[in-house]
Amino acid sequence: MTWIDRIALFSTLDGAALALLVIVWLGIGWRIELSTANHLSTSQIMAGYRREWMRQMITRQPRIFDAQVVASLRQGTAFFASTSVIAIGGTLAVIGNADRVTAVANDLTLMDTPAFVWEIKLVVLVLFLTNAFLKFVWANRLFGYAAVVMAAVPNDVSDSLCEPRAMQAAEVNVAAARSFNRGLRSVYFGLTCAAWLAGPVPLVIATLFTLGVIWRREFASKSRDILLGTQT
Repeated sequence: MTWIDRIALFSTLDGAALALLVIVWLGIGWRIELSTANHLSTSQIMAGYRREWMRQMITRQPRIFDAQVVASLRQGTAFFASTSVIAIGGTLAVIGNADRVTAVANDLTLMDTPAFVWEIKLVVLVLFLTNAFLKFVWANRLFGYAAVVMAAVPNDVSDSLCEPRAMQAAEVNVAAARSFNRGLRSVYFGLTCAAWLAGPVPLVIATLFTLGVIWRREFASKSRDILLGTQT
């Protein structure tokens, strides 16, 4: 069977559902990171708090609290990176037993679908998880950079380097959080991709559901109102 024949195993609806998944994944990320001042995302609001954190750090003595916060952030990124690796390994193991999985899947869906189709669907899931792993690892390293720059902030508040160094630490911190959030979104849409195993229609439904969940958390949640100080 040629590659053209194998691609023909996927319907037009499959292609449309996968395209929708990718477009929504990229689109919501763009909207979150480039939200307007009139309707900031939770991630953008938190970026402002991270910058204010570094300003307050300048006069905080000692700075043990700040070091502990950064350490906890690094632990979080390490946890998700490790989880992503485990998930990738598990999915690859499933791909390695594609024939057995195909038999079970065909029994559940009452269809006679070749193993190649299931393998491709699982490969897409692996790609999302791999992207998540890379983002989490980079976030972990950036939080490490932020800790070093924070340590370079002079203890003498009258030193002209205090605020510039603190703002450098803030921007690295913001970049680390951005990478971490990108990793989380990859996990969300990786889990969404699993719905494709049941068919293109479930994938479309799962994609729209995931979009709704992320949109609510970023633009319509109670926690966002609290951060803005608009909770009544």
